[in-house]
Amino acid sequence: MIFFARMLVVLSFVGGAFLASLDQYSMTWEAFIPVMVAGVIGLVLLKKLEGAAARSDDRLTQHRTDLEESLGNIVRNLEDLNGRKDKVPTYDMRFEIDKIFREDLMRFADARESMKHLFGLQHYADIMSSFAAGERYINRVWSASTDGYVDEVLMYVEKALYQFHHAAEEFEKATAEQSVTA
Repeated sequence: MIFFARMLVVLSFVGGAFLASLDQYSMTWEAFIPVMVAGVIGLVLLKKLEGAAARSDDRLTQHRTDLEESLGNIVRNLEDLNGRKDKVPTYDMRFEIDKIFREDLMRFADARESMKHLFGLQHYADIMSSFAAGERYINRVWSASTDGYVDEVLMYVEKALYQFHHAAEEFEKATAEQSVTA
C-alpha cells in the first residue's frame, strides 16, 4: 500500500510536469487540477501509512535496540578516541572517524524518528539536540583533519564526547521515565 501511495505521488508529479510542458502559454486546468488532487491524496495516504508503520510494535522495539546500541557504541568509541587522540596523526583522524563512527551514526539516524513514539516530542528534542551537536563536532573534527588543524581536531573530539555523553544521559532519562509510565 505504501508503494501504491508513493507511485501515486510520483505519477502525479510527472503527469503535472507533462501537462505543464504541453503549451508554454496556457495550461489545461481541467486535466492539471485532478492530477494534482491525486498527488495530494497520495501524499496524505503516504503520510498516514508511514506513520502507522512507524508506530508498529515490532519496528519500535527494533529501533529502540538500534538507538540504544548505536548511541552506546558512539560514546564508547569516542571515549577511546579521546584517550588516544594525540597519538592519531592529524591527517589520519578523518579516516579513523569514517571507520569507527559511520555505521553507528547512520543506524541512529535511521531509527531516530521512533523516539517520538517511544518517548514523546520533548525527550526526542532533548536527545536530538545533543546528538546533533555531537555529530556536528565529529564532522568538524573530520574537516579539521582534512585541513591539518591539529588544535581543532583535539578540541572537537572532546566537545563531541561531551555532547554524546549528554545525549546518552537524556536517552537514559527518557527510557527510565517510559519504564515508570508503562
